[in-house]
Amino acid sequence: MLNRIDLRAAASSAEAVDRALLPRAELDVEAALEKVRPICEDVHHRGTAALIDYAQRFEGVRLERTRVPAEALERALAELDPAVRSALEESIRRARLVHRAQRREDHTVRVVPGGTVTERWLPVQRVGLYVPGGQAVYPSSVVMNVVPAQEAGVESLAVSSPPQRTPGQEWSDGLPHPTILAACALLGVDEVHAAGGAQAIAMFAHGTEECRPVKLVTGPGNIYVAAAKRLLKGIIGIDAEAGPTEIAVLADDTADPALVAADLISQAEHDELAAAVLVTPSVALADAVDAELRTQVAAAKHHQRITEALTGRQSYTVLVADLEQGLAVVDEYAAEHLEVQTERAAEVAARVRNAGAVFVGPHAPVSLGDYCAGSNHVLPTGGCACHSSGLSVQSFLRGVHVVEYDRAALAEVAPQVVTLAEAEDLPAHGSAVKARFAWKVPDTK
Repeated sequence: MLNRIDLRAAASSAEAVDRALLPRAELDVEAALEKVRPICEDVHHRGTAALIDYAQRFEGVRLERTRVPAEALERALAELDPAVRSALEESIRRARLVHRAQRREDHTVRVVPGGTVTERWLPVQRVGLYVPGGQAVYPSSVVMNVVPAQEAGVESLAVSSPPQRTPGQEWSDGLPHPTILAACALLGVDEVHAAGGAQAIAMFAHGTEECRPVKLVTGPGNIYVAAAKRLLKGIIGIDAEAGPTEIAVLADDTADPALVAADLISQAEHDELAAAVLVTPSVALADAVDAELRTQVAAAKHHQRITEALTGRQSYTVLVADLEQGLAVVDEYAAEHLEVQTERAAEVAARVRNAGAVFVGPHAPVSLGDYCAGSNHVLPTGGCACHSSGLSVQSFLRGVHVVEYDRAALAEVAPQVVTLAEAEDLPAHGSAVKARFAWKVPDTK
């Protein structure tokens, strides 16, 4: 069922990587920029009125305001299915355990007697957290955005998610999905806005009558959300330009083909551009996984969407000569999610260098990480895992150096500072040090 790329004849692992095309879903964010630019400018100038107009145009809902009333949040939590509430509470508990341990402490280094540098870690003061709508409902994304921000000590949180149209009605008064609202209430978030897409990112960046501007925006979204983040980066900080989800599975002939197939399908279920990649030295496993895919996809609820994703150019099996070559391939691909289902999986996984998150062995599927592993599921896509990290407490912290030197400590190093300032032809830099010791400033005329 999956396309195949055969790299077994490559002379070396490096050659395999050089020859591997490793195609991905094609996203033209630059083209989307031209579509979102007028939307973002309109929100900048007209504020809430523009958001109301776009909600009617894009979501088919009539809003009177974007901010969700407190009673709607309370009602959503009261009406939440008890089993869903219990599952969300466990997801939150585990996420807090992991993210609380990420909080950095201030650290002071005594460089010389009388001279110290302290690195302080300060939270971003106000953040906007985007939770997508679209083909699925993502209360888990509320958890994954809110928990690390709270554990970082962010003072002010605002969540935005698209308003939902009531089925069967031509127009409706839209709020975000009730499960999204319930998750926000469960986490103690009281500022939630009914806004989606590029217009939500513009709301966060520029502010409106109902939403103060934020300093940082995090959370996944579609191509228009990614384009708006790119456009407004600099006005706001961003976590990443998230692309379609992707899973890579590095497996040998010890892997269970039914489990591999199920895991590939789990990510293909997101949307038609989702990527599912199997890297294996075993032709027998590749064939068995294909057979399992045909059976399991046919029985899946979203089989049409899954089929499109699995048969797209972004999904394929890479046949490699051995696991050494396989590791080179997955490191080059730098998947958002990488599963390692091999003999001595922990040893193999320890050698991986590029992945958003690594799932080790047959009992750590990506689905676990999506909800209840304790890890974060907002991860770098499109190969960005080779230089970027997933969302964490660090995403919401800023390191600030605090420099404190007394007179003696400055005097000791003053000649070196002056020398370096003159070497860079910046004599006023040196003069700023000399002035503290009544040294004569050379006449530069």
